[in-house]
Amino acid sequence: MYPLLLCSVLVLFVVAERFVFWAGIDLKRQRDLLDEVLELCREGKWDEVREKVRGSGDYVIRILVTGIVHRDFSMSKAMEAAATEQLRGMARFMGVLDTMITVAPLLGIFGTVIGIIASFEVLGTAGIEDPRAVTGGIAQALITTAAGLGIAIISVFPFNYFNSRIEKAAHRIEQYATSLEIVYEKLLQSDGDGTGED
Repeated sequence: MYPLLLCSVLVLFVVAERFVFWAGIDLKRQRDLLDEVLELCREGKWDEVREKVRGSGDYVIRILVTGIVHRDFSMSKAMEAAATEQLRGMARFMGVLDTMITVAPLLGIFGTVIGIIASFEVLGTAGIEDPRAVTGGIAQALITTAAGLGIAIISVFPFNYFNSRIEKAAHRIEQYATSLEIVYEKLLQSDGDGTGED
């Protein structure tokens, strides 16, 4: 039961930390500013964009700004690198939850098997005159399986929720990054040099 207790503590820590992390991301979102940034980009007002987004904590805006800063070299690769870094932060500790979902039931079954072996050893020494010693041991051994399954079941829900948040964030990043690339391509075609007002 001690390894299972450790697993449950790890799960609680990860779930609490991830909920705080995503709550912080939601608080930093600036959808209006994001649309405003794209509008300024359409006009080629790169300096104004930098002034507007100064101090912004919105992860999508930070990725777009990375692309804007490196637009003369490789906008798409710069945004891709920034997006990878952001998504890596979002996926932090997800491997721990995934491992707990797999390991906790196995630890529970392992504990049950050890308990049943001990019960049969009691049966071998006490004989069938004291069946309660055997059945009580088996019932106690099954507690570990129940605990392991409980930890896994509790872990599945936040694991799927956080994964869905990561997928939505990746989709949002791709959507706005593609929009910025299209805007920049149009500016290049109209200006001929892509410098805008910078």
